[in-house]
Amino acid sequence: MGREAGTDFIEALARGLDVLRCFRPGQPTMTLSEIAAVTGLARPTVRRILLTLEELGYVRAADRGFALTPRVLELGVAYVNSLSIWDVARPHMRHLVTETDESTSLAQLDGSDIVYVSRVAVPKIVTLAVTIGTRFPAVATSMGKVLLAALTPAELTAVLAVPSRSGIAARWQPDRDELDRELREVRARGWALADQDLAAGIRSVATGVRDGDGRVVAALNVTVHAAETSLERLTDEHLPRLLRTAAEISRDWARLDTVPMTVQRPATDRPG
Repeated sequence: MGREAGTDFIEALARGLDVLRCFRPGQPTMTLSEIAAVTGLARPTVRRILLTLEELGYVRAADRGFALTPRVLELGVAYVNSLSIWDVARPHMRHLVTETDESTSLAQLDGSDIVYVSRVAVPKIVTLAVTIGTRFPAVATSMGKVLLAALTPAELTAVLAVPSRSGIAARWQPDRDELDRELREVRARGWALADQDLAAGIRSVATGVRDGDGRVVAALNVTVHAAETSLERLTDEHLPRLLRTAAEISRDWARLDTVPMTVQRPATDRPG
């Protein structure tokens, strides 16, 4: 798998990550040949990578091939914990869910996708399942619009040039002019709406969560089922609560940034 990279780029590490990423929901076990086909790597290379990952505890031998182990979760959890997102946001998100009886999530940008980093859900049937680590095309989500609107024009162009890795074909796929108009509206009002832009039945509103310098570092949303909740209720009732919650998370996040890193912060309300 050829890449354009600098002299410090470690191709072997990149190939190892390619192998880890090729496992998909619904396909927990993959053969060496299947992994080679997905990654574009030679079978001997894939075999050496798998044996290395097995030695490190990230994959295990399974019927007909290999499967990931729970240790892979450490890679993502380390990222979430390093930002203290869960500690800061979850109590506020729980309160928001209590007020709205709807699910709320926190997401950040990764290329042209959003990635869910925190979530408090209510048991309702929706078109697309969402868990920590789920990714969707940013342009078709309310959280994605908020995050894209916070970028400079050059940053936005660079982000949009990155192919989505979500595997989702969104219903709304705007051209650049249409997207720019949408993002101008988001900047002007401070929040974004997605009315079944991603998939039928999914309606959401989102706003930004900011750090102590006022930069948008994440997006927070409320998601509803379009058949149950009207646009008017979403914007008139849920949006004010969402805006208040995002402001409270931003305030606490800014305070957390002032705590010296040598001080041990309490590990409360962590998932699991």
